[in-house]
Order: sequence, then C-alpha cells, then structure tokens
Amino acid sequence: MTYSMDEASGVARQATADLTKWLQSLPETLQLQNVENDPNYQHIDVDLLLTNTNGTYQLEIKGDRWHTTGNFFFETHSNKEKNTPGCFIYTQANYLLYYFITPRTLYILPIPETRHWFTTNINRFPERSTTTPVRGGGHYTTVGRLVPIETVIQEVPGVKQYQL
Repeated sequence: MTYSMDEASGVARQATADLTKWLQSLPETLQLQNVENDPNYQHIDVDLLLTNTNGTYQLEIKGDRWHTTGNFFFETHSNKEKNTPGCFIYTQANYLLYYFITPRTLYILPIPETRHWFTTNINRFPERSTTTPVRGGGHYTTVGRLVPIETVIQEVPGVKQYQL
C-alpha cells in the first residue's frame, strides 16, 4: 500500500485537531499543551502534554483511516530504509491515543502495559508495510503489525474506548 506524504499529514492534523478539542472539553482537563514541533518531545515521540485532576501525562497521537479492518497498526519501523524504530516501540508517552478519524472512535492505550503485551505476543500478528513517496523522489517504508482491536481490549488491562 502506498500513501502520499500529504495524505499522512492530513490524517495526523485531523486527529490532533479532533483530540485536542475533545480533551479541552473534558471537565477534568486543567491544561493541554501541543509539543509536536518541540524537538525535545519529537525525540521521544510525544505530541501532547495533558494536566488533569489526576496528574500530568505525555500523550502520543496515532491517526488512522482504516477503521473497517478491525485492527490497530502497531508501527515497529517508521523508516525501514534508515532502520528507524517505530513510534510504538520508542515513544516515552504514558498513553497512545489511537484515533480512527472516521467514525471518530478513540482508543486510549496505556503504553507500558500495551508495549509489553505486544512485544511478548508480536509473532501472533501479521507484519505489513506501507510506502510513502517523499518530495524529490524516493520513498520510505513503514513496517508494523496488524493487531485485532478486540484482542487488545480483551488482553491488555486499562484500554479505554470513546466515541467522539
């Protein structure tokens, strides 16, 4: 499967906009800061800092268009050609906000628990890759695993689902 850089960026922008609006609307939210463009947070793959009545959390956003597959795509290599690990492997976020932009379904996955479960069970899930053309020619390949959403909900404690 091939995606354009503009398509991927559009999905990411939509996910960030929708989730920012939703998080800001929650009564328990005290402060929300977008750090997507901060190199210190890019390095640890964190998009938002949320302070609510329970504490402060680092959040990673994953926008996806393919809700009809019934799967999450857990990225193991963001750029295979450069051997760059996928965000799911190296993010230091507390939670992954996995958001299907249509039909606006959000899954909140606790990163430490989900990553431990995933790495223990990785061979249960088929590997897939996508290529993205880059300006000036060439492309990069993203590699990950297709993981059934229902399996994650059943086997990983603390996963939450919301319909926005």
